[in-house]
Amino acid sequence: MTGPIAAGAPALPVIERRAWLALGVATLVTFLIVIDITAVNIAFPSMAQDLATSRSALSWVVSGYNITVGALLLVSGRLADSRGRRAMFMPGVALFMAGSALSGLAPTVALLIGARVVQAIGGAITMSSAMAVVLPDFPPARRSTAVGVMGATGGLGAVAGPLLGSVLIGALSWRAIFLINVPVCVLVLVLAPRLLRESRDPSATGRVDLLGMVIGTAAVGLVMFGVVQSETWGRTDWRVVVVVVVGISLFPLLVARCRRHPEPLVNLSLFGFRSFASTNLSVVFYGLAFTAGGLVNSLVLQDLWGQSIATTGLAFAPGPLLAAALSPVSGSMADRFGHRWVLGAGSLVLAAVYGTFAVVLGAEPQVWSVFVPLSLLAGVGVGLTVATWTGAGLSDVPPANFGVAGATFNTVRQMAYALGISITVTLIALGDGPQDPSGYRWAWWWITACFALCAVVVVVTFPAGNSASRAGRGSLT
Repeated sequence: MTGPIAAGAPALPVIERRAWLALGVATLVTFLIVIDITAVNIAFPSMAQDLATSRSALSWVVSGYNITVGALLLVSGRLADSRGRRAMFMPGVALFMAGSALSGLAPTVALLIGARVVQAIGGAITMSSAMAVVLPDFPPARRSTAVGVMGATGGLGAVAGPLLGSVLIGALSWRAIFLINVPVCVLVLVLAPRLLRESRDPSATGRVDLLGMVIGTAAVGLVMFGVVQSETWGRTDWRVVVVVVVGISLFPLLVARCRRHPEPLVNLSLFGFRSFASTNLSVVFYGLAFTAGGLVNSLVLQDLWGQSIATTGLAFAPGPLLAAALSPVSGSMADRFGHRWVLGAGSLVLAAVYGTFAVVLGAEPQVWSVFVPLSLLAGVGVGLTVATWTGAGLSDVPPANFGVAGATFNTVRQMAYALGISITVTLIALGDGPQDPSGYRWAWWWITACFALCAVVVVVTFPAGNSASRAGRGSLT
């Protein structure tokens, strides 16, 4: 049975009502995770005052969370495929809820950082299993639509986080941004057993490679720790070099381990799918630019142009809102016509926007006349890409491997995000102080180059057509 189709377009299967309800439950937790990430930044000043601590110490409230999530995604994805996606999703939500409650009640910064680590463990488990537990209910040709909906929710969370955070902090306190998660997580824990079906890799024995998990977690964790700490220790500090080199040196050991173990942490055979290999390579360039772009623009608005936090928030909001509205549409387009051109076009739009920033913007504020209109155009590029990447990476992967495939992709993206921020901060520092536009211009050109390279790589390497047409002609690998 098929739904309405456009003339000349391939028919798409109908999505069951239960699948939509399951997606809603999984998406609700993702929405909370994104809101917490963005709302914490708004809460920094009141946290520092209430806990009587420095901002450098408080930075670990964010850094500890990001490192923990990045380090545990691979392990969580492997366990989800082996032990069951719903079996992992439920404890993940419970841990995220517990970490949120502990964060909201923490009396000291040390306990707050510890609570955030608990929250991050739950977040990593939830992120690695949320999409995997839902996608088996969606026909292969409609999975990018589901990913697009989740991406749109994430975009709305990015916008709602600062706004909701400022309202909660003003009306109650910074603790409310964490405590509000608790009743929502309770609702998810009540609904999830009724709506989410269990699924796993049918070939999995239930055993896991414990040594591989230690090696993989250490490799990702050390690299991310080194990149994050480079902003405090200095990028050429010997401690940063040693930590990053040790982390990188563990990756060949992980590959060798995965090649010979029957239950590997990373299923290397997944890279035999052109779509999966292309997505992981392309998203490196995308990740180097994506979060770095938001950082540069925030610093330009506040440090270079002297805008208030309220004005900065208003200037930032239209782009993500437009991206959130476009994400489900781009997912549907990718389902119908394929991911290659959707991702390539979106990346080129982003390259054009940041290149225009570098050429047009300078020391004089041009918030509403130039920045916001260009940011709306960037919202189109983000809407075409940010959620479509996951659908692209999983488009040809067998359902049995959804957990580890999604975790592998998200780990690569998280590491690219962290490295991109570090490089961008270094480029901004090339300017003569916060009021010198030359440093921001260097950063914009770097971001432009990364998005342009991403567009070229994905167009050249990603297979043509959609997943259904590739399966029909036997060209998945």
